[in-house]
Amino acid sequence: MILKVDRLPYELPKPTEADPNAAAAVQELLGGKFGEMSTLMNYTYQSFNFRGKDKLRPYYDLISSIGGEEYGHIEIVSAAINLLHDGPREDGDADGLDPTNAPFEAYKGVRNTQSFIVGGGSALVQDSMGKPWNGDNVFASGNLMLDLTHNFFLESGARLHKLRVYEMTSNPVAREMIGYLLVRGGVHQLAYAKALETLSGVEIPKMLPMPNIPTAKIPESKKLIDRGEHCKLYRFSETDFLTLAATWNGTHPEDGKPLVVADEPMPSGATKPSLADMTSGFVPDYAPEEVLEISQKLMKKAQGF
Repeated sequence: MILKVDRLPYELPKPTEADPNAAAAVQELLGGKFGEMSTLMNYTYQSFNFRGKDKLRPYYDLISSIGGEEYGHIEIVSAAINLLHDGPREDGDADGLDPTNAPFEAYKGVRNTQSFIVGGGSALVQDSMGKPWNGDNVFASGNLMLDLTHNFFLESGARLHKLRVYEMTSNPVAREMIGYLLVRGGVHQLAYAKALETLSGVEIPKMLPMPNIPTAKIPESKKLIDRGEHCKLYRFSETDFLTLAATWNGTHPEDGKPLVVADEPMPSGATKPSLADMTSGFVPDYAPEEVLEISQKLMKKAQGF
């Protein structure tokens, strides 16, 4: 089971303007082959299918814990995409409810028109080219060494793609989110490398330094590194997955600081951003004020239970 907490793992800045083309690029980090949907579902199904976990408990705990964190990663990437679609906009007419005024005309030339046509300006489970994510991206072989090797490769590819998207946009929402994921994804990459080292004796980061760019060079990542987030592995549980220190120990290869299993089950998190109404997206359904009135009535009713 997943203990769901209604907050993001890290705070994102408020947008100053909509940037749908940046959102299209960030979609790769959500629904691409090396995106967060892939890391979430790979580790989730590897943990579901794990055989002999009583005998191999440290490896099961590692995969399960990282899988738990990945749920928060798909949420923060989705939040960033939504924020990149947010910001001041002209919805056409005074109340935004006249389709003949073409309220979405400004978006017909954006990189991913499907995000508006299908999602009303929101995150979709697809890559940067609009290709839907699917289960073919899940690898769960039943062979521990092979799965861990695949996971290291997956995290390496994800890290490379994050860096490339970072280089594609200077938008502070996108860069803050990517800076966070570079640090946390780097933890996962190193964790799988260290787990492989216990089985093979090979120092994977030295043999395969992919990509070989110190995370501290990214300003949005450095402030998290200064807080020690690059050395923490979270259990995402209050009572279970207690053997992480069996593989997650020693020092970080980039700065020599000690690796620790965090005492707290998860990061403190941040309030989820409130997205602006997209008035024209309601056409030809309820007007926003009607939905608000219905919602307020339901909230009052819920308080009475």
